[in-house]
Amino acid sequence: MMQDKNHNPQVEPKQPHTVDAEVDEHAELVGRIIHGDRDALGELFAIYRPKLWRMVTFRLHPGLQGRIDADDVLQDAWLRAVDRIDHFYKDAGSSSFLWFRSVVIQTLLDLHRFHLGAQKRSSSRELSIESVWGSGSTSSCLAFHLSDSARSPSSNASHAEMTKQLDSVLLGMNEVDREILALRHFEALSNSEVAKLLDLTEQAASVRYVRALGRLKQILELVIPNAFEEKDEGRREG
Repeated sequence: MMQDKNHNPQVEPKQPHTVDAEVDEHAELVGRIIHGDRDALGELFAIYRPKLWRMVTFRLHPGLQGRIDADDVLQDAWLRAVDRIDHFYKDAGSSSFLWFRSVVIQTLLDLHRFHLGAQKRSSSRELSIESVWGSGSTSSCLAFHLSDSARSPSSNASHAEMTKQLDSVLLGMNEVDREILALRHFEALSNSEVAKLLDLTEQAASVRYVRALGRLKQILELVIPNAFEEKDEGRREG
């Protein structure tokens, strides 16, 4: 605050309330956005776009691939962000990236409801694991994207079968630990961002991530024993 800037600076160093240490490099853009500058909003969105694209790719229902892609989702999310510029920072604490992420997540949820809802209404096929997929279905997302890596060359299991097996076992993990794995490994969020998003201390988020990685390794070995050893041997032989 301006009135606190020169007040006992040795005891109360300046600490802006709208920009935290993680986004200090974007403080000028953030300040402009808070005052309604759409050009600044576009510049910051472009900076975060690669991470947002990665998140959408991870959480997009595979049945929608070919109909919509990550770029389509981000275009819709950008229009929504422009409409919500007056709410910048109010919905995601002090992280501008997490604010954009929340906008993209809501856009993805709406697209899932629209496309998959229509699909359910027009089809009488038996529901599969992918039918209940959503941007919040972290277990299904993890299972789908891990299945390719987990399948061994000698396995006869199809991608769908492996996904179903992995999803079933992953559901036994702690929900927060699953989310931390997805956020850190697939979305490439920093430990600080994960801590803010899940309302944890940074130390707790770090400890849980290490624990979750260990649990994930156990799960993969349970579903496909020696899968990674077989892959490593294949690479060495090649």
